[in-house]
Amino acid sequence: MSTVYLGLGTNLGDKRTNMAAVVKLLTERVGEVLSLSSLYETQPWGFESENTFLNAVIILDTRLSPFELLDVAKQIEWEMGRKEKSDDSYKDRIIDIDILMYEDVIIQTDELTIPHPLMYKRDFVMIPLEEAAGRVVKGVRETPKTP
Repeated sequence: MSTVYLGLGTNLGDKRTNMAAVVKLLTERVGEVLSLSSLYETQPWGFESENTFLNAVIILDTRLSPFELLDVAKQIEWEMGRKEKSDDSYKDRIIDIDILMYEDVIIQTDELTIPHPLMYKRDFVMIPLEEAAGRVVKGVRETPKTP
């Protein structure tokens, strides 16, 4: 099993319902939830929008490889209504799943970069990441909160 750290974000529709749905799908398809941060309401980053975001970090144990995990994340985003990933510009989105870290693996390809190259510049990632990771200490796991 490998530990994976995922950033979650939503700024369209019923954001709390979106978060609950993505957590459920990740649990079903990726693996056991080790920790889930609180939900953080944040302003858009990198683009203008009247819609605020809800962001969270989820930590899971998985048997999936990093590239299998990427495929599952894309599939979940698509099923939840996201039809395109951000290219050179950010956009409003129903759901966004970013692979932040996968164990201590380093990957840099056109398709996937781990650790996520911008995570350290984003408080909406680092604050929930610190919260969630703080719950996974020395193998002791706190029961995750549900969104």
